[in-house]
Order: sequence, then structure tokens, then C-alpha cells
Amino acid sequence: MNPVTVTPGDGPIVLAQPHSGTLVPQDIAANLTARGRRLADTDWHIPQLYDDLVPDATIVRAEFNRYVIDANRPPDGATLYPGQNTTGLVPMVDFENHPLWLEEPGDAEIARRREAFHRPYHTALQAELERVRGVHGFAVLYDCHSIQSCLPFLFEGRLPDLNIGTDNGATCHPAIEAAVANTCANGPYSHVVNGRFRGGWTTRHYGRPDRKVHAIQMEIAQSTYLEAEEPPFAYSPDKAASLRDTLAAVFGGIQSTFGDLA
Repeated sequence: MNPVTVTPGDGPIVLAQPHSGTLVPQDIAANLTARGRRLADTDWHIPQLYDDLVPDATIVRAEFNRYVIDANRPPDGATLYPGQNTTGLVPMVDFENHPLWLEEPGDAEIARRREAFHRPYHTALQAELERVRGVHGFAVLYDCHSIQSCLPFLFEGRLPDLNIGTDNGATCHPAIEAAVANTCANGPYSHVVNGRFRGGWTTRHYGRPDRKVHAIQMEIAQSTYLEAEEPPFAYSPDKAASLRDTLAAVFGGIQSTFGDLA
């Protein structure tokens, strides 16, 4: 099993896709509960949703499922949202607080997965960011995510359609955050900046504007592009077409800031 797929591009944008993978090694799958084997918390169809929106972008995609290990969590397992419900480096429960494992993975198994899956993904992502920055003088990391719109274990009520995260402005040039937020405000979808999801470990770890690496996370409510937020989590071409128009405009906004980043 190849844990990561890299598609190099010529432009300054790097699309990270840490949660769209559905591959689970057989030995790990055998320990999942029946509910866990549904892989319900996957960022469904993210590669299809973003396909060719930025033709010259680099794509770094985790092929393994987030239940194997979460590529958007710090390797030491520290929580990203103290005081709030969340899931860990190797999640023990799903987004509805149901157990995932027949027998919970112990420290040794978590360490094994960290070396086999988490580390190769981030080694590849780091290498591509350095390559892109070397070519253009800066890099823009856009972290692609999606999630069910109603998950009481994680947040109250219904999530806005588009959730922009920059760790309260720390991870990118202000022009990037403003361009993305303004584009979303002018579109048909509800949005929030640094709300419940203000950027995971990927955004916070790599986003270093002082080093010319800018990072922003986009968490999308799956109701905007799935037929339904339940199995089989089918992609809706009609819904997705409208969303892709907005996302294309988002990337246009990001590209308009390049002069500020060089």
C-alpha cells in the first residue's frame, strides 16, 4: 500500500488532501467495528470535487483512511481544540462518539502507524512545499476538507457551508484570508472565518508567512455536494457544479494575492 500520492505541479499552490483516502490495510480493518468499517468520517470525493480547479497545482493526497491514522493531527497526539470534543491521532470513536475498534490500538500500534503512514505523508508534503517555494519564492498550502453538516458531538447546530481556517490569521498573509472570505461572501454559500474549524495541524504546522509558506484550510459541509450525508455518500454532480464554481472563484482570489506574497 502506497500511503501517499504526489502529483507535482508548476504553480505555487499545493493542495493537501489528508482525509479523502479510503484504504485500510487488512490487519487494521479486521479490528474495526461494523460501524467503523463504513468509514463514515471520510472527506468523501474531495479529489473529484477539486479535480482540475487549479491545473498547475501540486496535489499531496493521503491514500489511507483517517481511521488508520489522522494525517491532520500532530504526531504527539496533542489536542487541537482544548475543551472541545474532537478525535485523536488514531481516533477511538467516530464523529458521533461511537467506538471504532473491537480492541483499541495501544501505544505500540499507534507508533507503528505513525511511522508507516503519518510520517511519509508529511515528508512528502514538506518536500513539495519546499520545492514550490524554491521555484516561486513562496508557497500557498490549501488544505482540502469536508465534513457532515450536523454532528452534535463536535459542534452545535448546523455547520456553515464553507469554513475558512487560518488559526486566527496566523498561518497566512492577511490578503489571502481576505480574498477567500470576500469571495465566499459574494457567493451562494454560508461561510465563517475561524469558527469551529480554524485550521488543523497541517495548517498550523506549515503556515509560516515569515518563511513565505502560507496555509489556509477549507472545511466544506458535505451537504453542499453529496446526494445525502449518509451511505453510500454519493457525489451529486449538479450540487458539485455550483460548488466548484465558487471554489474556482476562491482560487482566483488566492491567485490575485500572489503579488503581495512574492
